Amino acid sequence: MISPEIQQYFIETSTDGKPFSRNHRALVYRRAKNVNDTHPFGTQIDISGENYEAIRHSIYATPAVKNFPRVIVGTKDCKKPYSASVLNVSAMSFGSLSKNAIMSLNKGAKKGHFYHNTGEGGISPYHLKEGGDLVWQIGTGYFGCRTENGDFDPEKFRITAANEQVKMIEIKISQGAKPGHGGVLPGEKNTVEISKIRGVKAHTTIISPPSHRKFSNANGLIDFIAELRELSGGKPIGFKLCLGRTEEFIDLCVAMRETGILPDFITVDGAEGGTGAAPLEFSDSVGIPLEPALIFVNRTLIKYELRKDIKIIASGKVLTAFSVLRMRALGADMCNSARAFMFSIGCIQALRCNTNDCPTGVATQNEMLVKGLVVEDKAERVYNFHHNTMHAVLELLGACGVKHTNEINISMFVKGDEMVALTNKYFPDSVINHVD
Repeated sequence: MISPEIQQYFIETSTDGKPFSRNHRALVYRRAKNVNDTHPFGTQIDISGENYEAIRHSIYATPAVKNFPRVIVGTKDCKKPYSASVLNVSAMSFGSLSKNAIMSLNKGAKKGHFYHNTGEGGISPYHLKEGGDLVWQIGTGYFGCRTENGDFDPEKFRITAANEQVKMIEIKISQGAKPGHGGVLPGEKNTVEISKIRGVKAHTTIISPPSHRKFSNANGLIDFIAELRELSGGKPIGFKLCLGRTEEFIDLCVAMRETGILPDFITVDGAEGGTGAAPLEFSDSVGIPLEPALIFVNRTLIKYELRKDIKIIASGKVLTAFSVLRMRALGADMCNSARAFMFSIGCIQALRCNTNDCPTGVATQNEMLVKGLVVEDKAERVYNFHHNTMHAVLELLGACGVKHTNEINISMFVKGDEMVALTNKYFPDSVINHVD
């Protein structure tokens, strides 16, 4: 099938590629290679369109500060709080990605002092080899801490969680790209090595259960958080979800208030999030997008007086410095990004993640293709992309006349459909008509 290639190389313009435009992909490539990331001649996007978004800059802009902002994660019950970057590597498993991709991401994360989420496939030797900070994700399959029949194994969890590289633990409730559906690892990518790490049969398609065996209601999840916190020795524990039924999240907040047991963080994954493999109906038609979900989660936590103790992580098409600050304005403390970091190590958006034929060695287990991804080279690009994007964050903060992401708020942003209202408010017809 050559349709994707024809679309990308002959039909696609600089601004209409999906899921990410050519301009956005090129931005990551340039920042990853540490070359000129400026854009010539002016914007190519429609600034008069209703989807246009912009930052309201200040007349009194300030020079960019030198230090990248950090966020401390950890409630009163957390014995080992963690200082996190505001931009980190989102969940991608070994299996979905190649071993060289995993090592590149982790090595770059170590150099740049940001974390690397393992994805639900467990902690592989390749997550540990380079020494970068890890967020260990526990999915419904309990890979890396499961019994022979697929239940959660507390002792296996305790042993792995004690590793110094594991800085936080994330319970995966659902994923934006396929909420209500378990993770999918195609049989072609389920090698003998991966099957041993996960505790499953090799060369078979692995579909994780749609929900957790350990809990089936709000109180059960709260109890599981408390159990993992104790087993891990007090490391930050959180959960990731794509928002669906809002009343269920409200139930969680009520349970938190009643029990006093809180997660240290909540990752909100938008329905626009990426995946290596998912049924089309789930990718296209299930779940709430990141913007309304993030606003709802933030406001609900505030309503139940929980927000000051719980950090919010936003995940879903975060790629530019603008998107990082936009997520902050909508309620997030920090962001996770998956596909942007994939671009940094060579992904060309070939749309073959589910075939084991990724041409750049990123999302494949084909050894011949994996060899083309050189860890030393790509790790440096991971670091460069993060560093240059965070520098752009600081420059945007300066343009707003502030120094820290904590000072960003929604009033500093404007959307296209608000432009007409602004024009009518500040330049009414009665004034415009009398201008000579």
